[in-house]
Amino acid sequence: MLAGAASLDRAVRWVHVAEVPDIATLLGGGELVLMTGIGLPTDDAGLRAFVADLADVGVSGLVVELGRRFTGTLPKVMVAAAERRGLPLVELRRATPFVRITEAVHALIVDAQLTELRATEEIHQRFTELSVEGAEPADVVHQAAALAGCPVVLENLSRQVLAYDTAGESAEMLLDGWEQHSRRIQPTGRTAYDSDSGWLVTTVGARGQDWGRLLLRWSNELSGSDPPPTRLTILVERAASTLALGRLIRRDAEGLERQIHRTLLTALLDHSRPVDEVALRARALGVALERHHLVGVVVRFRADDGGAEAGTEAAQARLRDLAEAVGQAMRDARLTGLTSALDDQAVGALLALRGADDEERALSAFAAALRRVRLDAGPPGRPRTGGPGDHGPAAVGPATPANGVPRPGGLIVAAGSGVGTLREARRSLIEARQVADAARHDRRDVSVFRLPHVGLAGLLHLLREEPRLQTFVERELGALLAYDAKHPREQLLGTLRAYLENGRNKSAAATAAHLSRPAFYERLARIARILDADLDSVDACLSLHVALLALDAVRDT
Repeated sequence: MLAGAASLDRAVRWVHVAEVPDIATLLGGGELVLMTGIGLPTDDAGLRAFVADLADVGVSGLVVELGRRFTGTLPKVMVAAAERRGLPLVELRRATPFVRITEAVHALIVDAQLTELRATEEIHQRFTELSVEGAEPADVVHQAAALAGCPVVLENLSRQVLAYDTAGESAEMLLDGWEQHSRRIQPTGRTAYDSDSGWLVTTVGARGQDWGRLLLRWSNELSGSDPPPTRLTILVERAASTLALGRLIRRDAEGLERQIHRTLLTALLDHSRPVDEVALRARALGVALERHHLVGVVVRFRADDGGAEAGTEAAQARLRDLAEAVGQAMRDARLTGLTSALDDQAVGALLALRGADDEERALSAFAAALRRVRLDAGPPGRPRTGGPGDHGPAAVGPATPANGVPRPGGLIVAAGSGVGTLREARRSLIEARQVADAARHDRRDVSVFRLPHVGLAGLLHLLREEPRLQTFVERELGALLAYDAKHPREQLLGTLRAYLENGRNKSAAATAAHLSRPAFYERLARIARILDADLDSVDACLSLHVALLALDAVRDT
C-alpha cells in the first residue's frame, strides 16, 4: 500500500484490467483498476496526468504489478500524485493472475446483488400476500418493521399516528410529541430520506388522493449518518402500496342477501354500477326503488359509547348486531329499502317511501322501532326474541326526548334530504352519513338528526378524515405549526386562537392569553410574517379561523 490509505473505505463496484493510458475515458467510477503499467507514459507529467484522470472519474483504487514495466517500486511521482488525490495505490511485488482477482471480486459483487434481489423478492412476496389477505394497516406496518428491523410509523396528513411498530424499542420514546417531531421531517420527493432526522419517508395514497405518510427510522448507532440501502426504499414503497390498496378493498363475511344489499348501496355511493342495473337488482330482491321517494339513513354508534376497538371480532359482531337491528326496525315499521353496514361504526339504509308526505312519519316510526329492538335485546350477550342481540352500552341521555319519539340508546340516527329519483339517492346517503358523523358529540334530544342540526364545527368534524381538508389546514397553518414545533416555549398557535376567538379584539385577546399588550402585539406581528397573512383582513382571519376549527376536528380522537 503506497498511497491513499485514508480512502480504503471506498466501495468497489467492479474490477477492470487495462493497459492503455487513456482508460479513464472508458470508466464510470467505482472501478478497481488492475495493470502492469506497460502502456503508461514514460514522463513524469504523463504519469501525474494519468493518476489525475483516474481520480477525476472516481475509481476506487489502482493496483500495479511490478516486473513488466516497473522494477523495485513504482515511480515516486506516481505515488505522490496518488497520495495528493487520495487515490489508493497498491503495488504487487509478485506475478499475480489478474483473472483470479476479477473472479473473486466479481463473485462477491454478484452474490451481494443476488442477496439484494432475493431480499427484494421476499418483500414483494410478503406484501403481495398481505394485499390478497386484505390485511389491516397494523399488520402491514408490523410486517414492514419485521423485514426492516427498524421502527415504522403510519400517520395521516395531520401527523396523527394511525399504526406503528417499534421493532422492539420503547413506544413512549418513539411516539412522545409525535406531531411536532413529524413536522420537522420534511424530505423532498414522494419517497425520500431525511438525513437530519434519520427517517425514510414515503407518501401513502391511491387514485391520485394521498391520505398519509409511512415513515421508517433508519438512523441509529449502527447506521450512523449513512443513507438507507435501496432495499429499504423498496420496502417502504411496497408497504405504502399495500396500505393504499387495503384502503380500497374491504372484506366482510355477510350473508348473500346482505352482501347484495351492500353491493347495491356501495354501487350507489361509488357510481360503480349503472343506476338502472341497481334498480333492476333491487327489484329482484323485492325492493322497488323506482317511482318512490327515497331517503338515506345512517345509524352509527356514539363517539363515547365504550364499544370494542374497530377491526376486532367483538367490534365486527357488534356491527352485525346493529345491522340486524336496523333491518328488524325497518320490518317492524313496515318500511322497505336497502340496508347494510357501511364501515366499522355505521349501518346505512335507503328507505323507499310512497311520497314525500310520508317522510317524517316514516323516520319517526323507524327511530321508535329501533329503540324497541334495542330494548328487547336486553343486556349484552343475552339472546333476544325476534331480533338481534345488543352488544352496546346503556342509553346515553334520556330515552324519550321532548318530541315524544324514543331515541335509540347509545346510537345516532341521521337522515339525508329526501329525493325523487334513484340517481339522486347518493346525495341523500352521503348527507346522512355526514350528519351522523357530525352528531357524534351532540347531546341534544333529537331522535333523528337532519342537516339543519349540523353547524360549522360539526361539518368540519365529519370532514376531518378528508385529505383535502387536512391539506387546507396544512396550507393555512402548516408554517405556524412547524414554527411551534421548533420553538415549543412560544406556541404562537395559542396566540392566534385567542386573537380570533375574541373577535380580533387585541386588548381582550391579550388578556385571555395572559400577555401584556406589547408582547401580544409582537407575537401577532410574528404570526403575520410566518403565515404571510394580513391579520387585519376579515377574509384572511375567517380562513385562519376555519382552519383552526378544522385542526381541532382532525385532532379530535
